[in-house]
Amino acid sequence: MIRLSLYTTLGCHLCEQLEALLVTLCAVPYRLERVEISEDEGLVARYGVRIPVLVDEAGQELDRGMEPDRLADWLAARGWLDETAWQQLQKPLSGETSPGVTKRAAKGATLRGGRRYLG
Repeated sequence: MIRLSLYTTLGCHLCEQLEALLVTLCAVPYRLERVEISEDEGLVARYGVRIPVLVDEAGQELDRGMEPDRLADWLAARGWLDETAWQQLQKPLSGETSPGVTKRAAKGATLRGGRRYLG
């Protein structure tokens, strides 16, 4: 079992995204230690604008791990990536186009990158 640390703070939705991706993409059993940065001024200074930061046992850090491609690359470099899960995650959902492709949505709205824009 590998040990990972997640530098986080209460209510960090990006940290929650990273944890959800980690559950999906990590192919090996792991133990995740959440480190609350708000309780230590040194940690706030180091990680305050960088969270979520995922750290492996060797001390190698991953900033912005909530971005799927960054997390997948980091896991793959360590031999921990679930390749099948990563391939599935990259496929557009039924009825969607690839990320960044524009298509018409409901009357008066446009879908771009999974978001709906009016007008």
